[in-house]
Amino acid sequence: MDRRKEFTRREFLQGVVAGTTAAVALPSLAAVSNNTTGALPTRILGRTNQKVPILGLGTAPLGEGPVGVEEGIKVFSAAIDRGLTYVDTAKIYGNAEEILGHVIPKRRDKLFVVTKVSTDNGAKAEASLAESMRRLKTDYLDLVHIHSIGSKNLDRVLAKDGVLEYLLKQKESGKIRFVGISGHNRPGNFVRMLKTDQIDVLMGVINYADRNIYDFESKVLPEAIKRNVGCIAMKVYVGIKGGFRNHRKGYVGCVTEPALMPQALAYALDLKGVHAAVIGPYTLEQAIQNVEIARKYKPLTEQQRTELLKLGKEIAQEIGPRYGPVV
Repeated sequence: MDRRKEFTRREFLQGVVAGTTAAVALPSLAAVSNNTTGALPTRILGRTNQKVPILGLGTAPLGEGPVGVEEGIKVFSAAIDRGLTYVDTAKIYGNAEEILGHVIPKRRDKLFVVTKVSTDNGAKAEASLAESMRRLKTDYLDLVHIHSIGSKNLDRVLAKDGVLEYLLKQKESGKIRFVGISGHNRPGNFVRMLKTDQIDVLMGVINYADRNIYDFESKVLPEAIKRNVGCIAMKVYVGIKGGFRNHRKGYVGCVTEPALMPQALAYALDLKGVHAAVIGPYTLEQAIQNVEIARKYKPLTEQQRTELLKLGKEIAQEIGPRYGPVV
């Protein structure tokens, strides 16, 4: 990044902190660590007709990082107790499912539990799902995504022995309630899957910078709205520098500066068709701060949106398509 861009961003952030764009100040851990009151706003998750909080708990950063099980239990429990009842995980997220297995059973009836299968094959999906349910200590799942749909051969996904057919059978049997798709790239693959009219929920990369790269906003959301498919935004803070690679190092930074996090979340939640955002914390403090930001959510003003999108264009030029091909 050149010095001109760095100066531009610094000037912009100074304006935010000074209050010119009415940013919400992040709370200190001391101020909120014991506060589990104050309900989060909720929305209906599309055709599922399920009421979910506008913020969901992501588990990949902590599950793939160096934090042990005991600390993981502490962080996940604190987040759930503060209203993050939409819990998103996957077998591929290190020990995240194992940690949740210590947390979910006593709260199961209050949670919307989501996991993923990362295959196009029905038999492999069956083995993966069985392992996830064993680790999560639950006999049913609210939602299962076909993960990384942008990297899949959709002809195989949709084949007779493919993963979609398998998940639909599990839905019919009651083992899972809803079928979803998730991923980071190739929005065209999402559209093709939505057109099967068998998908209940999607989760994609939606933020103020990647609208200039992957652009799920204009390429996928219209089809989702047309079919009343629930939509979960991820990477709303634009993600961490370096894409996925730093999870295992416990890297706690992200592209979005702390002062802009409330606006970044608001950008995603302001979009028609988006019902919630999933954010994965690395620490207890981050988990609590995310909850407080969501509690104070307000739609962006026109000035905030204009300035945020201007910054997003600059960031997009710097980070590029780090999650894989656009088409």
